[in-house]
Amino acid sequence: MELADLTLDQLMKTVLAHKGSDLHLIQNVEPQVRIYGKMTPLDLPKLDANTIQTLCYAILTDSQKKAFEEQKEIDFAMEFPKIGRFRVNYYWERGAMAAAFRTIPEKIPTMDELNLPVMLKDVLKRHKGLILVTGPTGSGKTTTLAALMNELNSTESGHILTIEDPVEFTHPHQKCIVSHRTVGVDTHSFANALKRSMRQDPDFVMVGEMRDVETIRTALTAAETGHLVLGTLHTNSAPQTISRIINVFPTDEQALVRTQLSMGLSCVVSQVLIPRINGEGRKAIFEIMTNMPAISNLIRDDKLHQIYSTMQIGQGQTKMQTQTQELLKAFRAGDISRENALRYSANQDEMKKQLGVGDM
Repeated sequence: MELADLTLDQLMKTVLAHKGSDLHLIQNVEPQVRIYGKMTPLDLPKLDANTIQTLCYAILTDSQKKAFEEQKEIDFAMEFPKIGRFRVNYYWERGAMAAAFRTIPEKIPTMDELNLPVMLKDVLKRHKGLILVTGPTGSGKTTTLAALMNELNSTESGHILTIEDPVEFTHPHQKCIVSHRTVGVDTHSFANALKRSMRQDPDFVMVGEMRDVETIRTALTAAETGHLVLGTLHTNSAPQTISRIINVFPTDEQALVRTQLSMGLSCVVSQVLIPRINGEGRKAIFEIMTNMPAISNLIRDDKLHQIYSTMQIGQGQTKMQTQTQELLKAFRAGDISRENALRYSANQDEMKKQLGVGDM
């Protein structure tokens, strides 16, 4: 195929045909698709800067073009008719335009389809508190959030408010009514939208990303006042998540934040996606921490180093689980390799000990 004949529609169809998650367009290389976590070049000519700009500008509105040229990057979601929905990021590299497209499944997955821990359904039924879904980029946080919101939408009655940049999964009105707000289009910032949300009579609020102090502060306040707030953070474990939230704040505010967290936090879900041994997709590994009284006391008393060991006690009752335990289960079940169990572990020393140093 000649570059002049290439279209974004054709590229998007190719991504879906290969069951890819992402498409990358960068000058001087072939279009690249991420398939089950691995970057794979397509059998197409290398792209030049002009071709990339022509392809990418074809789907921008005039206002988006202006914003991109002023800010040098832009995020938005795009529906390609009869193909699918994608999250899009345009940026500049070495003076030329580049792009990354992330596929968004048409069907919102259920918790059962994602094999999310069943105990999370009980957490949702509390109808208040802060639920955080954490993990590295590309670990499926947005999909997990979508499944949790879908569970609320199909089982509860109320008002769901989502604040995202951009809106990815579009939830239909079911038992709940749903308001989707896009940062930069429907509101100026996450913090401002979350602050004003309390005047919009929400029952459940989903924040696409807890990016700054003000957003986190407002989320904690909303959770304290009887709302169920769900959000994401780029952290690798439940204890690290607590530490990250507290350390974002100035020292003189941290004692208050610990108290707010000890009362308002409901659950932390830390996840990672690991390639399966058989090459068919990836295995989701979940670490779960619930804010039971023992955890609450440790947060309030600034004894965060004891959280991990507390998570390991009485798991039959608490339903908590550590990443190391779940990695070992997946390895012993033959789902993931020994090398990947170690590679993706957030606690390398513990994992090496469990696998046996002589085996590494």
